[in-house]
Amino acid sequence: MTESNRTASGTPVPGRAWLMLALATVGFAVNFWAWALLSPLGPRFKDGLDLSSFEQSLLVAVPVVVGSLGRIPVGALTDRFGGRVMFPIVSAATIVPVLYLGLAGHSSLAALLVGGFFLGIGGTAFAVGVPLVNAWFPPERRGLAIGVFGAGMGGTAISALTTVKLVDANSMSTPFLITAGVLAVYAVAAALLLRDAPGRTVPSEPLARRLAATVRLPITRQASALYAVAFGGYVAFSVYLPTYLKTGYGLSQADAANRMAGFVLLAVAMRPFGGWLSDRIGPVRVLAASLTTVVAGAVAQAFTPALAPVGTIAFLAMAAALGAGSGATFALVALRTPADQVGSVTGVVGAAGGLGGFLPPLVMGSLYGAYESYAIGLVLLAIVSAGALAFTLTAVRAPHAGGEGKARTGRRREPRTSGTTA
Repeated sequence: MTESNRTASGTPVPGRAWLMLALATVGFAVNFWAWALLSPLGPRFKDGLDLSSFEQSLLVAVPVVVGSLGRIPVGALTDRFGGRVMFPIVSAATIVPVLYLGLAGHSSLAALLVGGFFLGIGGTAFAVGVPLVNAWFPPERRGLAIGVFGAGMGGTAISALTTVKLVDANSMSTPFLITAGVLAVYAVAAALLLRDAPGRTVPSEPLARRLAATVRLPITRQASALYAVAFGGYVAFSVYLPTYLKTGYGLSQADAANRMAGFVLLAVAMRPFGGWLSDRIGPVRVLAASLTTVVAGAVAQAFTPALAPVGTIAFLAMAAALGAGSGATFALVALRTPADQVGSVTGVVGAAGGLGGFLPPLVMGSLYGAYESYAIGLVLLAIVSAGALAFTLTAVRAPHAGGEGKARTGRRREPRTSGTTA
C-alpha cells in the first residue's frame, strides 16, 4: 500500500503533492493539445483534399483510437516504472509526429493518417498521470486531485482556439512547430522536476499477467463502460463539433472552432467539480445526475433547434454533464482499485473512454452522408446514455452499498482481490 493510502483522514496533503499534481496536469494538457491538432483543421483538409464526410471523420478519429488503445500498455508500464520516467518519454515521443505533420505530412489523406496514427501517442499521457497523482493523495482527496488532473483535457481547447488562427496568420506548419517546442520544454522540465510518491508500490508480476488480473477486476469493467459514455462523449464532441456546426448550422470554420472551445472549457471546468462532489456525495450519485442530463440534452438537440438559445443550452448542459461524469468515473476508480493496479486499470478504462469517442464521429459522418441529418446519431447518444444510467443505478451501485460513505469519511475500504465481487 502506498504512503498516501496510509494517510489518516484529515491529515494535510504535503506541498510536494500539489506540485506534482500541477506538473502532471500541465503535461496532460500539453500532450492533449498535440493530440487534438488535426480536429480544428478537419474542415480545411476536407475542402483542400476533397475528402468525403467519412474520410474527414476517419482523419480526426485515428489519433483518438491509437491514443486510447495505447493507454493500456502505457498504464501498465507506469505501474512498473513510474510517472517520473514515463511522462518525459511520452512527451518526447509525441514531438516526432507533430513535426512530421507540420512539415511534410499534410499534403494527402494517406500522409495525414500516418501522422495521425503516431499522434495518438500524446493521448496516452492520461494513463501516466492518474497513477502518479493517485499515489500522492490520501483516499478522501483523490476525487478532487484526479479531477484537477483531468482538467488537463483542456489542452484540446488550446488547439481549438489557436490552430486555425495560427494557420491563417502564418502557415500550416506554425501550430505544429509551436506545439513541438512546448512538448520539448515540458519533457525536459518533467525529467528534472517530476517525482513519484514515496513508498510507491511497484508490481513484480509480468506485464501480461498484470493486465489479465486488471481485466478481471469488477471496477475495470464497470468504469470502462461508464467512461466510454462520459469521456467518450466528450472526445466525440471535441473532435466532431466543428464539422457538426459547420455542416448542420452553416457556421464559419472559425466560429465553429470557437464554439467547440467553449464546449471543451466548460467540460474541463466541470471535471474537477465532479471529482470534488464525488468525494462528498459519492461517485454514483454524480454519475446518475450527469447521465440524466446527457439524455435530456441529446434528445433536445436531435430536433436540431436554433442555436440561440435551445441548441446552445443543450450543448452546454451536455458539456457540463460529460465533464462532471468523467471526473466522477475516476473518483470511482480511485476509491475501488488496489494501489498497485491503478495504472493498469487507468489504462484499460482510459482506452474504453477514448474508443467511446472514436465511433461516434464515424457514425455521425456516415449517417449524415446517408440521410443529411444528425438526428439519428443524437438519438443513439440518448439511448446509450440511458443504458449507462440504468447500469449505474443497478450493477455499479448495488455491490458497493457502503463503500462510498466510508471513503467520504476517510476510512477507505480495503480492495478485494481480483476476480471477486467487490
